[in-house]
Amino acid sequence: MKNSEIKFNVKLDDKNLPKSIQWDASDKEGSGAESTKSISLNVWDNLNHSTLRIDLWTEDMSVAEMKRFYIDIIGGMAQTILNSTGDEYMSEEMKDLCDRLVKHVNEENKKTGA
Repeated sequence: MKNSEIKFNVKLDDKNLPKSIQWDASDKEGSGAESTKSISLNVWDNLNHSTLRIDLWTEDMSVAEMKRFYIDIIGGMAQTILNSTGDEYMSEEMKDLCDRLVKHVNEENKKTGA
């Protein structure tokens, strides 16, 4: 049996807000920790039948990057639900939501000149 490990190192400021985030994984390409601006981790709690979430981001993550990050997450979840359950309806609904959100963000960017 093979073991795989994922590590996160979060440096906090004096208000306990993330100043920097680094991650490393035993199965990732390349070696050494890499910097990131945000992580979103979801864990299924078997005991309570609920989802535990950890969402962290650094102050240098822009609003536009945060929106893109979550659109990408939803798109990835759409593929995961299809692969894990075969539920095409749920997967397509999630993809449609991503399409609507991309359109919304693009319209916002046109208005603000971003």
